Amino acid sequence: MVLIGGSVAAAYSPLFAVQKITVVGAASLDPAAVEAALSDQLGTPLALVDTSEVKASLLAFPLIETYALEARPPHDLTVRIVERTPVGVIRSSAGYTLVDAAGVALSTTAEQPAGQPLIDIDGGVDSKAFQSAGLVVRSLPDDIRATLSGVRATTPDDVTLTLSTGMTVVWGSAEESALKALTLSAAMVKNPDAASIDVTSPDVAVVG
Repeated sequence: MVLIGGSVAAAYSPLFAVQKITVVGAASLDPAAVEAALSDQLGTPLALVDTSEVKASLLAFPLIETYALEARPPHDLTVRIVERTPVGVIRSSAGYTLVDAAGVALSTTAEQPAGQPLIDIDGGVDSKAFQSAGLVVRSLPDDIRATLSGVRATTPDDVTLTLSTGMTVVWGSAEESALKALTLSAAMVKNPDAASIDVTSPDVAVVG
C-alpha cells in the first residue's frame, strides 16, 4: 500500500513535470507555434496538466479540428492534432476566406489562395446547399480536386463544379458521390475536350 501511495504521489510531483511538448500531425500549421502557445504547461506535473487551459490555447488555431493529449513519462507531453481540410474560399468585402466542409473560417487573405476554388453558395456556409457542396468537394479524387476552380449551388441538389480547363461538371446532390467521382474520372479520360459532363445519375455520364 505504501508503494502504491508513493507511486501516485510521484506522478503528481516535479519528478514527472512537463519539460517537453511535442505536436504531432501538423501539416499546414507550424508545430513550433502550437508548442509555444502551450508553454504555460511546462513545469506542471503530467497528471496536473490543465486540459481547459490547453483547449483555450488551441482555440487560437482554427485549423485544428480535433486534438488529443498523451502523457509520456517522465517529462513529455504529446499533442496529437487533426487539421481541418479546406474545401475552398468565399469572397466578400473582407477578401477571400478559406473554409472547411463545416463552414469554419480558417483564414482570410486579400488575394485568392492558389489551388483553392471559389465557392458561391446561396444561403452561405450555414445552408444545406453548402453542406452538400462541401461533401462533394471532399469526395473528389486528388487529380480532379487539383483542377477545381469553382463550386456553385443554389440548393443541396444542384451542385455544379468548374474546372480550370473550363469544363463544367453537373454533380447534383452529394448522394452517391463516391460513385459519381468514379464515373466522372472515366468520362474525363474518354472525353478530355468535353465542355461539360453531367454525373447527376452516377450510372451514366452525359457528355456535352
